[in-house]
Amino acid sequence: MTAWECVVGLEVHIQLATQSKIFSGAATTFGSEPNSQACLIDVALPGVLPVCNMEVVRMAVKFGLATGATINKKSIFARKNYFYPDLPKGYQISQYESPIVTGGTINTRVNGTVHPVNITRAHLEEDAGKSLHDAFDHATGIDLNRAGTPLLEIVSEPEIRSAAQAADYLRRLHILVRYLGICDGNLQDGSMRCDANISVRPKGTLELGTRTELKNINSFRFVERGIEAEYRRQVEVLENNGTIVQQTRQYDPATNRTSALRDKEDAQDYRYFPDPDLPPLVLTQEFIDSVAESLPELPDTKLERFINQYGLTADIAAQLAQSNETAKFFEQAVQQAPDNPRSVANWMTVELAGLLNRDSLTIRESPISASQLAQIVARIDSGEISGNGAKSLLASLWETPNDSIDAIIERENLRVSTDRQAIEDLVAATLSQNQNQVQQYREGNRKVLGYLVGQVMKNSPAKIDPKQVNQEIVRRIESSDD
Repeated sequence: MTAWECVVGLEVHIQLATQSKIFSGAATTFGSEPNSQACLIDVALPGVLPVCNMEVVRMAVKFGLATGATINKKSIFARKNYFYPDLPKGYQISQYESPIVTGGTINTRVNGTVHPVNITRAHLEEDAGKSLHDAFDHATGIDLNRAGTPLLEIVSEPEIRSAAQAADYLRRLHILVRYLGICDGNLQDGSMRCDANISVRPKGTLELGTRTELKNINSFRFVERGIEAEYRRQVEVLENNGTIVQQTRQYDPATNRTSALRDKEDAQDYRYFPDPDLPPLVLTQEFIDSVAESLPELPDTKLERFINQYGLTADIAAQLAQSNETAKFFEQAVQQAPDNPRSVANWMTVELAGLLNRDSLTIRESPISASQLAQIVARIDSGEISGNGAKSLLASLWETPNDSIDAIIERENLRVSTDRQAIEDLVAATLSQNQNQVQQYREGNRKVLGYLVGQVMKNSPAKIDPKQVNQEIVRRIESSDD
């Protein structure tokens, strides 16, 4: 039985977050009325000429520097020729032999092991329009709002060896472009689109198999499932002595299968040649240096800093470093609760994250501010409220964020009693009523401690600190053994 290896290369199109298009001044706002944002250049009327948007160039350079790539000081725009109704000119302006960015690396992590994936190139191009096949009966509508929208196409080397690694690569790319502020990363709106090139070969061989391409996959989950489905299909074909045909395919999540769309073109089919209407794009070192100075702290660097500076686990640090907004919220909270950053992190990644997920909100939309979360953690650390009380406080504050924390604590009677004598009396009474459990504890069964704490809490007429109860139970039992 042949052991097969999956070989994947990803082509990811990210829509650059500029206010105008790559070669015209038309707006790029998503969701506008069809054909309301297509100017004379976008619809390719005779005599109009493209002019390159330098903010697009700045964003491409930013990405290249962030991935350790080479920024080519001279790059060339080319015409990629093909005919489709939503391509007004009959060609797409792209870059081919001389892209703006070559090289670079994205570090993926699978099962705790880092696997670098090299980037072949990242080149600028314009988007096509959109064909609307379902908008009319017996006709197709053409919306040219998207025509000319700036894209950066990021092409990886065929170094990805599993569907899980491909999904991780895409997630890390998604985090990076959002950190850089060059793309909103909204897969559902098409701001980030992925094509996966997939082939299989016997393990241990170097020659690449015939590849197929899965087009326009719009979620991390579907990237993983689509690659797995196509890998299984290719293995089945080869093990039945069939031949893989180079073609473009689509993935159907409902059936978890891929199906053919058309034969896959080669580069020569597009008849690339330099666009005579656009001069070579020439960058100065001063321009590149100015972009480098604007780079933010990058995700991997921030993650390592969170681990080292705040003593966080790798998993929690990764959750907090997944976006600039989340990381900023965390550090704002820590500034106001500096004594226990791990408590802030835990409350953010568990309780606050749970509320955000429940209501489908981002951290930017959180009703609870970083300052309020810091105050809650400080109240826990001081012993003023218990962990359960803090959960109740968080839930109430979520619904009425303009209420003061003190007012909620008073209204809901969340303040923990500090009456030491009352706690000692409650513990003494509870232990006398639960001698079997006390004996089990003496015999080494530490699990009954939780039961005893629960009984004390249940019998208490006021809020008391379970930590104090725990300590008093252990002290009383162990002192009686002496």
